[in-house]
Amino acid sequence: MPSVLRFLTLVFCMWALPAPALALELPPGLTPAGWGRVVEVVDGDTVVLADGREVRLVGIQAPQLPLGRPDFPTWPLAPQARQALAKLVLDREVTIAIGGRDRDRHGRVLAHLFRAPDGLWVQGEMLGQGLARVYTFADNRALAEALYARERAARAAGRGIWALDLYAILPSEEAERAIDRFALVEGTVVAVGQARGSAYLNFGSDWKHDFTAVIRPEALRVFTMEGIEAAAYRGRRIRVRGWVESWNGPLIEVTHPEQIEEVLE
Repeated sequence: MPSVLRFLTLVFCMWALPAPALALELPPGLTPAGWGRVVEVVDGDTVVLADGREVRLVGIQAPQLPLGRPDFPTWPLAPQARQALAKLVLDREVTIAIGGRDRDRHGRVLAHLFRAPDGLWVQGEMLGQGLARVYTFADNRALAEALYARERAARAAGRGIWALDLYAILPSEEAERAIDRFALVEGTVVAVGQARGSAYLNFGSDWKHDFTAVIRPEALRVFTMEGIEAAAYRGRRIRVRGWVESWNGPLIEVTHPEQIEEVLE
């Protein structure tokens, strides 16, 4: 009799569990990592699942909310981004897919999300609505080409953040305006220098004051493995994205090739 009760209990528990997210064929470069139900939307690129896991939507950066950080301003359209993400996934099942490093230093899962049952790619939708920018990392570069395509379409249409000056692409001559924040900076590389194993893409003749993109030795090895030589950027018009810091003028450190886009006239 106890064995029958155990069997009935198991059947009941299996019946009570929510159905898993729709199985779907993931894009190349992604590995399935289960599924979950979204019970909370923290901001425009972070959600919490019913099992307690916090998931950071890797590959994008939505406008940021303070979230308890003192003296941290709410970025324009941050509340709207959170609302949009909630409309997409709150109380919905999602498939979780990994394309690189699977956890960040805060313990959050780094993943691409696909909504059930329609398979909607959540990152792509946020970019398409103009409520996020592409934000890749050296250890998380999956689907970069597809991410950029969604961003370009939203920017061309002037959707969401792309209608605001704060998020606009900056000419390299104005990069100093973006010090201490994430930005997209565009210009022509006038010279490429080498020092201590690093490559410096200079966007002006005064390398102590003009905008520079630096590729450190470890990152240079990645470029070389992919057949990209830093010297080849000389004379080309490119767009660099990343956090702008002040070091002999405004500077962005480039850690992987996806941070650089060639601008076609």
